[in-house]
Amino acid sequence: QVQLVESGGGLVQAGGSLRLSCTASGAGFSINDMGWYRQAPGKQRVLVAIITSGGVTTYANSVKGRFTISRDNAKNTVYLQMNSLKPEDTAVYYCNQWPARADYWGQGTQVTVSS
Repeated sequence: QVQLVESGGGLVQAGGSLRLSCTASGAGFSINDMGWYRQAPGKQRVLVAIITSGGVTTYANSVKGRFTISRDNAKNTVYLQMNSLKPEDTAVYYCNQWPARADYWGQGTQVTVSS
């Protein structure tokens, strides 16, 4: 069983940056494709970025060129570097496998971008 804990969120002004971390405990993490997801108030949770076990990355159009997903398998950690943040990036951010597993959702980390 894998447990995922997100951290690094906060309040930032538009144009600022944040770096989110997701640390996994349990067996099998390093072989999994991982994703960052976000859920804005009143909206469904959506996929933001994916990184495969081999390091190939894919991004939603809304964050392409601004966000970078990376992973450190030795630390069982996935990162999301977020630059040039916009108010519409405000959401709770979660990590999970890709495709997501219902039993892996953690508490998420809140990101709030002020205009």
